[in-house]
Amino acid sequence: MEAVRSCGVLVFRREPDLAFLLLTHGDRFDLPKGHVDPGETDEDCALRELFEETGIPADAVELDPRYAFESVYYPRYRRVGGRVVEKTVRVYLGWLLRDVPIAVTEHAGHRWVTWSPPHDFRNGTIDGALAAAGKVVTAGPHP
Repeated sequence: MEAVRSCGVLVFRREPDLAFLLLTHGDRFDLPKGHVDPGETDEDCALRELFEETGIPADAVELDPRYAFESVYYPRYRRVGGRVVEKTVRVYLGWLLRDVPIAVTEHAGHRWVTWSPPHDFRNGTIDGALAAAGKVVTAGPHP
């Protein structure tokens, strides 16, 4: 079975309220994420995809070393003719360091969602990443 890997960032801001960024795509939400390029590290992929999909540059976000979430599932994948693949998604938690205008490129829009768990977006990656973020987020940005 073919393996596919993608990485992204669950971005949090502190002001005006504790909130996280979701991208909108029709009637569903997504995180800024995408496929790892050959020779690229997971972290480099996550930061590249964040910039490509939101306009947030790497120097405007600090990845929190206390957090990483990984999910594995088995979707049918159009890129390989509709065959089932083993897809791994690795999500980093990033703290926005300064206000940056969001410029979506691959999605219909974006939304800052106030942090008030539990969250239920009916999306395994988003819901899992948010559940795993609980202790880290309430502790605030790392020193």
